[in-house]
Amino acid sequence: MASPLFKTLFALLSGLALAAPVSAQTYPQKPIRFIIPLAPGGSVDIAARLLAQELSVALGQPVTADNRAGGGGNIGAEMAARAAPDGYTMVMGSSSNFGVNPSLYRNLPFDPIKDFEAVSLVSLAPNTLVVHPGIPARTVKELVALAKARPGSLNFASSGTGGSPHLAGELFKLVTETDVTHIAYKGTGQAMNDLLSGQVQMSFGTVLALLPQIKAGKLRALAVTVRKRVSALPDVPTMAESGYPGIETTAWNGVLVPAKTSGAIINRLSSDIARILSTPEMRQRFEAQGAEATPSSPAEFGQFIRDEIEKWGKVVKAAGLTAN
Repeated sequence: MASPLFKTLFALLSGLALAAPVSAQTYPQKPIRFIIPLAPGGSVDIAARLLAQELSVALGQPVTADNRAGGGGNIGAEMAARAAPDGYTMVMGSSSNFGVNPSLYRNLPFDPIKDFEAVSLVSLAPNTLVVHPGIPARTVKELVALAKARPGSLNFASSGTGGSPHLAGELFKLVTETDVTHIAYKGTGQAMNDLLSGQVQMSFGTVLALLPQIKAGKLRALAVTVRKRVSALPDVPTMAESGYPGIETTAWNGVLVPAKTSGAIINRLSSDIARILSTPEMRQRFEAQGAEATPSSPAEFGQFIRDEIEKWGKVVKAAGLTAN
């Protein structure tokens, strides 16, 4: 029979073994949970699932998508922040919950910088400014002139307060010094219906969401909010070309893990994500979703998030926005 001292030493050593961090050579040894803080079917969810499928192959373990919607993306993000920093929980951060929410919510249940380690940016999707065909404006400057001539008479639709379309509209107002009224809807579908019917006159949205209506002539695209023209809309100028370089917005997403996750594991994930997103097949799959695959280093993505928080903090403050 083992002595009490032997049992104590055995238990201690076993505990140390269990507590030892997983090395990059042995990681992963079990399935990985990939938290998606938004509802299924949206652009962030689609991007996450595309990536999860290929990561499962690269890592040799299932990467399971886990949608945890609610609170503007805050519920899922908080869940990820509280998870063990062992490499077995990832989260798909986006322009809304990691870029805008830190300024929009007074009591954010997580800190996007202190509670997380950035792994890699995944994709960028440009926004497009569209108007109803009944609006007598064919350029951004003509739209601005119309808005200034009729203050408060033009409305812009968004899928909800704090999302990328809403903040793009607020940035538009700030840069152009116009009085345009925001109409928040409960989802993209309702916003699109009223935009198509002319009850609201303008909106910002991703190329993927708006392209069918633009091609059908039901909406008129005035500009894209990125630095270079978009291949799907080659005749539509950028905001900079239209005279407003300060209006630059993208709907982005990227992978993060809980703070204090091993640097070796972060580098392993970042390397695999970069390799996956650099393949022609994955680039084409993201392009089909109206986005661009944009892998990055952990340091680059971390700085990108800081820049986004600073940028949108100014817009949120200037617009007097807040959320509970």
